[in-house]
Amino acid sequence: QVQLVESGGGTVQPGGSLRLSCVASGRSDTITSMAWFRQAPGKEREYVSVIRRGGGRIINMSMKGRFTISRDNNKNIVWLQVISLEPENTALYYCAAGTASETSVIPDDYSDWGKGTQVTVAS
Repeated sequence: QVQLVESGGGTVQPGGSLRLSCVASGRSDTITSMAWFRQAPGKEREYVSVIRRGGGRIINMSMKGRFTISRDNNKNIVWLQVISLEPENTALYYCAAGTASETSVIPDDYSDWGKGTQVTVAS
């Protein structure tokens, strides 16, 4: 079991940036992928980015803004840098960890979740 704690959310103006952090603890040695998902009111949870332990990554290019995911395996930390945010990016952003052998953007493939950190983009 892995515990995940997100931080770094907040309110920014359009065009602003945030860096979200996710710290994993517990049996973090079993993690093969960590991911960021988001869920806005009235919408389904969707992936933002996934990063593998070896560094491979997926970024949802259909989303507005610019996203960069990175991790420090030794520290069990994953970051999501978000730049040029728009109001459409407003959502609760979740960190998730999984042990699957393949990279996945499906929420059900992730076994452990943080409680989320709120990102709000508004003037």
